[in-house]
Amino acid sequence: MPERMSALVVDDDYDVRTFLAGVLAKQGVTVATAGSGAEAMAVLGREEFGVVLLDLRLLDASGLDVLRWARGAEVDTEFIVLTGHAEVETAVEAMRLGAYDFLAKPCRNSELLQVVGKAAEKKSLRRENVALKEVMRREGLPRLVGESAVVREVLAVSERVAASDSPVLIQGESGTGKELVARTIHLQSGRAGHPFVSVNCGALPDTLLETELFGHRRGAFSGAVASRVGLFEAADGGTLFLDEIGEMSPAMQVRLLRALDSGEVRRVGEERAFHVDVRIVGATAKDLSREAAEGRFRWDLFYRVSTVIVPVPPLRARRDDIPLLVRHFATAAVRDGRTLAFSPDALALLVAYDWPGNVRELRNVIERLQILHRGDHVQPEDLPLELRASRPRVAPTESALVSLAEIERRHVDQVLTATGWNKARAARILDVDIKTLNKKIRDFSLSRPA
Repeated sequence: MPERMSALVVDDDYDVRTFLAGVLAKQGVTVATAGSGAEAMAVLGREEFGVVLLDLRLLDASGLDVLRWARGAEVDTEFIVLTGHAEVETAVEAMRLGAYDFLAKPCRNSELLQVVGKAAEKKSLRRENVALKEVMRREGLPRLVGESAVVREVLAVSERVAASDSPVLIQGESGTGKELVARTIHLQSGRAGHPFVSVNCGALPDTLLETELFGHRRGAFSGAVASRVGLFEAADGGTLFLDEIGEMSPAMQVRLLRALDSGEVRRVGEERAFHVDVRIVGATAKDLSREAAEGRFRWDLFYRVSTVIVPVPPLRARRDDIPLLVRHFATAAVRDGRTLAFSPDALALLVAYDWPGNVRELRNVIERLQILHRGDHVQPEDLPLELRASRPRVAPTESALVSLAEIERRHVDQVLTATGWNKARAARILDVDIKTLNKKIRDFSLSRPA
């Protein structure tokens, strides 16, 4: 259970509400009770709760009446409705009115606590998003650090796509900041006040990923001692970030495609499906179009998740940003009021290094130096061995100088590589039309890497 959690139990049966209050209180929850709809509305009008357990049948009102009132009064809480087995349709109507979930009475204590815990987590996520929006208002959006043309293009595309609800696919090597781009899109969108929920599709086997995404009913399989809410439900109204979506198995691809096409999810072991309003943002280090061409990823799912593709360039393709990133991470990793300064030679080695781990690797190097380096100034000999082995870029000799045509060829090749050979984006960065870009590709004999 989240810390400092509070709950209101609304039931006209004294024994039931006392029992439920006792179960929650044993878990450290601060509990209040109400014996009628009028009392519940009065309490909710003056106090805030993380979760409300609401019986659908009250002596003076229906639980649905309380929910309608709460929606109109903009009560900030999560409702869990309590219902008899014969009232499932009414419970579904309650969920349409904004209830988080329903529990059929009688229910096991473990099931009650799990659903209450998940509801409290959703409330907590919503609070975190509100707090983050306030930080954004004061300090600005979290964003990729850099001033290079390719970074400016990523930021511009992210801002434009945030205004829509279209699915987005972010492509880039590991450590380039794909999740940061996804969060930036979410926080610039109309969904910023709702949860941003993420899952790494490559870190879980199929059975766990299925229940993680869609949830499950109690008893759906061995070990399912309580029902569980899936991430689609947890992200309702917000954004679901599917990291490493290219690692998803064919069977899970089918299940995901069905959910995206219908807008409905069904918990494992349940017949009932319900609508969710979720924006999908996927990320992958793979070329999904190639994966689809080679039969490892479904074409229909590829088209479904890639309405807009945002390529995030590797750090070696934007070396001019490395000094900015070094200063950024050195400032962020300040310890005991000490900020590291890098000598020109040390900085030259950092710029020359290829950074196979990209921005994540650079951040780890700076943090490690902040912890282990004894002084304030970093010299080349203070850097890790693999960085000292890299060659700094020095002023070229006359024999190394090349023609303007060769410089142009290299620049066109670099922009195409950084944009994943997306000719439309490359043409915008180069400030030429597609026809001119295609001519340069032919003239320079450029080809997409295999």
